[in-house]
Amino acid sequence: MPKDYAQAVVWFQKAAEQGDAKAQAVIGLMVQTVAEQGDARAQAIIGSMYEEGRGVPQDSAQAVAWYRKGAEQGYAGAQFNLGVMYATGQGVSRDDAQAYMWLNLAADQGHESAVKARDSLNRDMTPSKIEEGQRLTREWLTAHPQLAKAP
Repeated sequence: MPKDYAQAVVWFQKAAEQGDAKAQAVIGLMVQTVAEQGDARAQAIIGSMYEEGRGVPQDSAQAVAWYRKGAEQGYAGAQFNLGVMYATGQGVSRDDAQAYMWLNLAADQGHESAVKARDSLNRDMTPSKIEEGQRLTREWLTAHPQLAKAP
């Protein structure tokens, strides 16, 4: 019988969703491996696991570190989560300008929750902090031209 790894993942996922601890461990190990290989989406998943304490001890600083890995690759979900961490001071010192930058980058990719969070944060920021957030966004895009949207 030929091996079908994609089908194996589907079955492990179904078992994990039904509460099978061994299947959950296998899925977690697979996500961890893919994240360590540089997959931005998997890095964001690991970040959320640390943020919420799912399968690992809750650790906001670890969540920030994993979100940052995905965010630096331009993954909007990780950028949004990192922006929220900065906005709330979870795992990092609260920094509205950094929060604005990460939320703005995710919003520019069409992440609806990031648009709402950025606009909400914007209402509570001083004009100078908004300008700082916009400057940080421009600097990030300049440093990551391969991730900037074409005009």
